[in-house]
Amino acid sequence: MVPEVTGSSPVGRPIFHLWLERQVTAFWTEPDFDDHELVELVRHRESGLTAIFAVHSSHLGPGAGGTRFWHYPDPAMAMRDALRLSRGMSYKNAMAGLPMGGGKAVVLADAQRTKTPAMLAALGDAIEALGGRYVTAEDVGMTDADMVAIAERTSFVTGLPAKHAGAAGGDPGPFTARGVYLGIRAAVAHKFGRESMEGVHVAIQGTGSVGGGTARLLAADGAKLTLADIDRERADDLARELGGEVVPAEAIMDVECDVFSPNALGAILDDEGIARLAAPVVAGGANNQLALERHGPALAARGILYAPDYVINAGGIIAVTLEYLARQTGEHCGVEQVQAKLDEIPGRLSAIWKDAETTGRSPDQVADAMAQKLIGR
Repeated sequence: MVPEVTGSSPVGRPIFHLWLERQVTAFWTEPDFDDHELVELVRHRESGLTAIFAVHSSHLGPGAGGTRFWHYPDPAMAMRDALRLSRGMSYKNAMAGLPMGGGKAVVLADAQRTKTPAMLAALGDAIEALGGRYVTAEDVGMTDADMVAIAERTSFVTGLPAKHAGAAGGDPGPFTARGVYLGIRAAVAHKFGRESMEGVHVAIQGTGSVGGGTARLLAADGAKLTLADIDRERADDLARELGGEVVPAEAIMDVECDVFSPNALGAILDDEGIARLAAPVVAGGANNQLALERHGPALAARGILYAPDYVINAGGIIAVTLEYLARQTGEHCGVEQVQAKLDEIPGRLSAIWKDAETTGRSPDQVADAMAQKLIGR
């Protein structure tokens, strides 16, 4: 390893930006490498921080996307996540009409998910050292309190708590959930010609902030819910609250339902997963749901309507981006401005599905082509 000193730590020691000899030096040969502009691994020994930064495209603006805090048994899995997620953010931000590029940070947590103030400070310093090429926010394993800690070291952070009632800010999960809910309604209208969710059976994989928020909105509309989560107690609690049913996490993809809504981690729509599906619609908030490019056409071949993930789950990045831009200019950004932007998601999905029906391409292929054009590729 050949370290390059590019910044300083919270205790005055250098932060080293390193290339992992096996998994990272050959990252450009990875199937998920897509001419990324920046791929960097940061190691801060004193705090224990190990993180990968990836900026896919800055064509529309600085790379924006949350920091994921996760334990990866193999560092190569973290690199794959960083590459896929940052590319997804390029597409997501472009399709949402935001003046931001695509970026992502992945923190390689230990098995106990140890997170310390020193680690967050080092992460903030590393983001600052990138000079504005990457703007971070919450993602899996990170909270708005973590963003506050990072903001003590850098201004290139958003998803901070709202300063007053009615202002945008804080946890973006509820905004993502609302966008997913609106997308599910649009998918039901497109596939079944139904405007009402009354009695529509939705199987929800993952009952955290996004899946749980989506479930609550659907339940209020009279939808029938089947829930699953690796945290069975969390799924049970939500089911009691909403009157839904619970199945084991490994069985949720086998449930016969109208809509399968994946809201956990990605790459679940592979050969086996698609073969198991007993739902005519897939619409959920998880990132990178398709394991490989060929799995979008595989869904279409089965007659399953797919809502491209980076279109339906854009609510969170819409919220934190509008918050960030407003803070940069000193203007006010209210929740109503975010809601107005979320209301564009159903129309965007409908346009993709209509194009797919006209051209014979799968919805993911249509969306990818649109996004690539928007980012100049």
